[in-house]
Amino acid sequence: MTRTTHLDAVILDYNGVIGRQPTHDQWVRLSRTAAWPDDDLTGFQRAFWSAREPYDAGQLSDLAYRARVLGSHPGPRLLDELRTADTAMWTGTDDRVLAVLRRVHRAGLPMVLLSNAPAHLSDVLDTHDWRRMMHQALYSARLQVCKPDPAAYEHALKATGVKDPQRVLFVDDRADNCRAAEEVGLRALHYTGNLADLEATLMPVVG
Repeated sequence: MTRTTHLDAVILDYNGVIGRQPTHDQWVRLSRTAAWPDDDLTGFQRAFWSAREPYDAGQLSDLAYRARVLGSHPGPRLLDELRTADTAMWTGTDDRVLAVLRRVHRAGLPMVLLSNAPAHLSDVLDTHDWRRMMHQALYSARLQVCKPDPAAYEHALKATGVKDPQRVLFVDDRADNCRAAEEVGLRALHYTGNLADLEATLMPVVG
């Protein structure tokens, strides 16, 4: 865990930090919308993730991505239903984390969002109230690159306006993303859901 009182900015992941992970019921709803067999949720999740990275990176349209998951092209109505159910899975937020981030925001420490997110979800997240706390929000679909590609972190560091990466903290729920951030010189906190870790890292900075 990173502890420092010398930070000029924070770069935050969305899902798993600000955003809550999807519930089992949400996964079931999406799989049933896709007419996937009820006894094969694991198979549906495997298909869901198999093409997610190029979709998140803006290389696949909604239609192309859903067609890869389903194995056939959905019609316009089903495409809209799938996109709606998918987006709903990623928009729940952790109020405890947001309370910490509000203190960071009030203290004037710049925060930049760096999220692997497809285009439609990016547009939806930008409408949420918490988004106004972010100095900038960078999404993989708009950057055309996903974490842990070093280019993603370079874009985020530039967005903070801070020259020295050692004065910027990156927070993510995935260890591989944190390792990649450290490789480009950023400090990193692997956030595993323990709010005390986040508070211990950020509260000494903001007071």
